[in-house]
Amino acid sequence: MHNLEKTSRAVTPRLVTLSALAALTLALAGCGSTTGERAASGAGVGAAVGAGAAAVTGGSVTQGAVIGGGVGAATGAATDEDDINLD
Repeated sequence: MHNLEKTSRAVTPRLVTLSALAALTLALAGCGSTTGERAASGAGVGAAVGAGAAAVTGGSVTQGAVIGGGVGAATGAATDEDDINLD
């Protein structure tokens, strides 16, 4: 078996997982009625997603959590209450 075949098989599940985690972060970043609440919920979800993505890809879980938390907080703060309605 060629290395290319091994690599393409391993990348596909990772790509699907990372895409699903990114979509979840964006969807849940809109939770909360104030900018602070949305930033906090985005940070929590982003940290979890970042840590999970790092674990799946073999990266640093701590670094993934920090980066994910920052991205999630920024996304949550930039999201308006009316952008995503989970009711």
